Amino acid sequence: MMSQFRGPLAVAAASLLVPLIATAVPSASSAPAEPAAPSTKAAPPAKAAPSTPAAPSPKAGPTEPPSAVPSVQEYDAATGPGWQPQRSTRVVVAPGDSELADEGKLLAQEMKRGFSSTGSGRAGDIELALAPGGAPESYTLTVRDGRVRVTGADEAGVFYGTRTVKQALRADGRLSEGVVRDKPAKPQRGLMLDTARKHYTAGWIEDTVREMGDLKLNQLVLHFSDDQGFRIASESHPEIVSEQHLTKAEVRRIVKLAQSRHIEVIPEIDSPGHLGAVMRAHPDLQLRDVNGAATPGAVDISNPASARIVDDLLNEYAGLFPGRHWHLGGDEYQALMKRDPEASYPQLARAAVSKYGSGARIQDLATGWLNDRAAALRPHGKRLKSWNDGLHAGGVVKADQDREVEYWTGKEIGARQPAEYLSEGRKLVNANDEYLYYVLGEPNTFTYPTGRRIYESWTPLVLRGTDPVPARYADQILGGRLAIWGDLPNAQTEAEVARGIHLPLRALAQKTWDADKPALDWEGFKALAGRTG
Repeated sequence: MMSQFRGPLAVAAASLLVPLIATAVPSASSAPAEPAAPSTKAAPPAKAAPSTPAAPSPKAGPTEPPSAVPSVQEYDAATGPGWQPQRSTRVVVAPGDSELADEGKLLAQEMKRGFSSTGSGRAGDIELALAPGGAPESYTLTVRDGRVRVTGADEAGVFYGTRTVKQALRADGRLSEGVVRDKPAKPQRGLMLDTARKHYTAGWIEDTVREMGDLKLNQLVLHFSDDQGFRIASESHPEIVSEQHLTKAEVRRIVKLAQSRHIEVIPEIDSPGHLGAVMRAHPDLQLRDVNGAATPGAVDISNPASARIVDDLLNEYAGLFPGRHWHLGGDEYQALMKRDPEASYPQLARAAVSKYGSGARIQDLATGWLNDRAAALRPHGKRLKSWNDGLHAGGVVKADQDREVEYWTGKEIGARQPAEYLSEGRKLVNANDEYLYYVLGEPNTFTYPTGRRIYESWTPLVLRGTDPVPARYADQILGGRLAIWGDLPNAQTEAEVARGIHLPLRALAQKTWDADKPALDWEGFKALAGRTG
């Protein structure tokens, strides 16, 4: 996951302005030629070469799947004129589905068209409706009889259907006749942003949320506490907050915007390592070795005051982040990165034996620390996550079985292979630092990830290094996320970070939405991403 290792965030999402839709239709030569496939697996549309201009019938337009990133999974072509927005076009919510008003109003605003929350759609309209019973986040997009109908198994599915409409109109100016059926391969698809080492403005984060929504990504992890900074205002411990930080009002605004895009904002207060910002105000909590030397970032987990301050913060922020998940951190506790932890930190060794018995070691004390922090959050209804190096092999204390593992590296001392966690029945999220770490300044051996490498070589099964785990574990891998770490925070501006992650974020969206090999090669996908925004 982190420390000397870390990485990036997102780009401002381009908005769809229908007055521009007519000019947004790409020229015949703007995308790689690839035959249309009116079958179960949809390939993004091919464009006629300039030498052979298309001449569609006035009654039957070209039957091409809508241009979208991620690409739609299934498209059944039909004969017919397709659909283009008219001046009279409205976005209409079906009777009885008033909960879709937010999705409808957003699309209508983006298209600069009218919105109606009552009544049935008419020719030229886009109608939104719920159709419970399908897979979570799934949707069906039907173009027939001069109108568009988006139905979803839930509100998120309908929203994703509107994102496909938005992108297709931006890229092609129209929707072809036919039916799209689409759903994600993985339930967790997202981005992690290290705001502790580099402060990002609320406006920049909001732009990133809008972009993520258009790409059908559904999680944003905010790593807002580390050695370099603590970046959200606190009432319980204002003394630890960095000068540059987000106010709680700004966080609420970000969370509200994310909810409107069906994105969960997941907080992370990392412990028992990476607490340097807290310990600057509370030096008595600093872990010291047998010689009295301070251990960077590490809190003394044998000191009950350490647990009290962290639990104060967990309880304070639990209500600020209403989503289901909470990230506990747990990585790179420096005491466990020594060859002989018990000899280096005898006070921790004594505390482990005192609490867990004669066979206990420091790793048991660290495991118990995270279990205790999880216990503090369970009354708030949170599902817990931690980095893979926060779960230790052997020992007398076991990590909570229901904790999701965010697998980031195999480089740490004693690092365990992903298959070890999977064989224990644990569920993993892929944050493979080989492909998905955007670390500012490229310290150590990190290089900025490229969209092409993610698109061509990475899948959610590739959890460590470049080798996939066996396919039998696919259902235990919940998804993946790009991670932006601020090791050298001044190496890039916010704008440079946004540009740098533009294509990697799109490649990640594609590979977590659709488990199959992409229909387009990289150049074709890059061209598609350019057309859809």
